[in-house]
Amino acid sequence: MSIAVIGAGNAGTALAADMALRGLDVTLVKTSRAGNEAHFAFLRDNGGAVTVTENGASRRAVIPSLSRDVSDVRGKDVVIICTRTDFHEDLIRRMAPYLCEGQILLFVPGYLSTAYVLKHISAKVIVAEAQSAFIDCRIARPGEVRVGFRNVRNPIGVFPSGSRQAALPILDRLGFPFTCCGSVMEAALHNPNMIVHPVGALMSLPWVEKTGGDYCMYHEVFTPSVWRMLEALDREKLAVLAALGLPPLSYVDACKFRNTLDETADGKAVFFRYAAMPTRAKGPLSAEDRYLTEDVPQGLVLLESLGQHLGVATPVCTALIELASAALGRNLRPTGRTLEWLGKENVARIIREGW
Repeated sequence: MSIAVIGAGNAGTALAADMALRGLDVTLVKTSRAGNEAHFAFLRDNGGAVTVTENGASRRAVIPSLSRDVSDVRGKDVVIICTRTDFHEDLIRRMAPYLCEGQILLFVPGYLSTAYVLKHISAKVIVAEAQSAFIDCRIARPGEVRVGFRNVRNPIGVFPSGSRQAALPILDRLGFPFTCCGSVMEAALHNPNMIVHPVGALMSLPWVEKTGGDYCMYHEVFTPSVWRMLEALDREKLAVLAALGLPPLSYVDACKFRNTLDETADGKAVFFRYAAMPTRAKGPLSAEDRYLTEDVPQGLVLLESLGQHLGVATPVCTALIELASAALGRNLRPTGRTLEWLGKENVARIIREGW
């Protein structure tokens, strides 16, 4: 089985290295000249060697192939997309000529990027969307990835739904503990970043700017009042899920499912244990961090647009979009994932076939 991992940042490098350690045929593809250039140069100059540090121990992985050419997705059994979600549509356009029927595109995570596949790719590929990254990690320095946490379960949605039986045995060979949720729509709305990042980042801005980014949001910001804001936003997401006929799973229960096998654990307690881990990376580093520049237009704008279409009120979501736009000095909606931009017919097809 051959795999292409698109995106040579934190998640992409960690996944490629993790699979390489298990002997899988992996090509790591860097599609831009922005970000992590020194890291990718180190990999190139050292034959794909990368150090994976986890739980105080280090292992040396060798990623079999490195590339800057998106055409290297051609012929791969699985293409894993680990770039920022605001780059997905352009990336899908660029990949389209090289994809063929039966290939699996796995978005980690997706925010309903399946709609862009339907919009731009004519080949009958299989699409899977993950709720979140499988490995929580950071590039510590060029050539070294430090792993802070691994999900014990990785829920994914598969489109079209009739392809689940064919796709899951292939995806299971990647070595991550997958479970199947009802649809890619369900996976998209359970992307935890949509709920936790905008609330946490907006409430952190004074400290982020005061400290110059020497700040860990997960350790500091989720006081009782901020947590009530998060729960209010989550209730709006639950209402949208219910209107779509999807199980109304809360943020903390979705977190619990991904993070622990202990069915008796309290979901909120699971989140706060995760948040308090000493391996949590610093961030957001500035107001321009992806916590706002990605997760507001790609996540909250999607939630607001779905709410408007379904007749579900989302006042907290709308307020957060307005506040983030004010803080950044620009309207975040024009670059966001509205149903109009995704294509209402594409979204309707996803809902019809995915559940």
